Amino acid sequence: METTALDSEVINRRIELLRQEHRDLDSAIDALLSANAVDQLQVARIKKRKLRLKDEIALLEDMLIPDIIA
Repeated sequence: METTALDSEVINRRIELLRQEHRDLDSAIDALLSANAVDQLQVARIKKRKLRLKDEIALLEDMLIPDIIA
């Protein structure tokens, strides 16, 4: 399946939004870890969300790479 220029633009925009959310979660983790009473469960949830974002970013990036017919 070939992606069109419009599809690529939409995918790239989505990737940027996911990367921004990923960076925001980094900041949230840093803030939680610097607090006196660290909520390990909350930190674990945020890290899990970061992993899901990373997976989705990788999936979208793969969609931008054209298939090579061998």
